[in-house]
Order: sequence, then C-alpha cells, then structure tokens
Amino acid sequence: MTLIISVFKLLYIRGHNITTMLTFFRIIALLEGISYILLLFIATPIKYMMNDESYVKMLGMPHGLLFIMYIVVAFLLKSEMNWSKRIFNIVLISSVIPFGTFYIEKKYLSNI
Repeated sequence: MTLIISVFKLLYIRGHNITTMLTFFRIIALLEGISYILLLFIATPIKYMMNDESYVKMLGMPHGLLFIMYIVVAFLLKSEMNWSKRIFNIVLISSVIPFGTFYIEKKYLSNI
C-alpha cells in the first residue's frame, strides 16, 4: 500500500496537472464501478450457485487494485478540488456502494 501511495505521489508531483489527474480519476471510477458490479452481480452468484470460484478469483484482484487506486487518487485530489469534508466522505463511501462511483462521476466530476 505504501508503495502505491509513493508512486501516485511521485506522478502527482511531477505532472501536477489537475486535468490529467481528473481524467485519470474518472477512468478509475468507471473501471472500479464496472469491476464491482461484475464481482457482486455476476461472479459472486456464480460462485455460490454453481460452486465455481474462478470468476471471483479472476475479477477480485483487478477490482482490489482499482479500489485502492480510487481511494489514493481521491486523497490526492481532495485539496485540488476543494472538496469539503462532507463531499470527500461521499466520494470515499461511494466506492463501497454498488453504482456509487458512477454517481460521483456524474455529480462531482462531469461538469469540470
């Protein structure tokens, strides 16, 4: 986890381009949302109904990495976007709610 944060900080300091970071965050939010939906509504039912764990194993690691990237980039963007504590908490909580990242993209990121 520390390595991931260090890499993002290095990228953030070198580029420090808010537009690039927002675009990156929007892509991560979209991919994280899709991977979460696939994991919850396709892979998990297959695991328990058909005793086939392969889909959970296949989708679990990419979803976990996307989730971590979403959280790290949200922390990096917090001050740049001037998010209040309330909005920042909504951004973080939305990562664990199905379809939450789509809401964040539409409500807080699309009109920037």
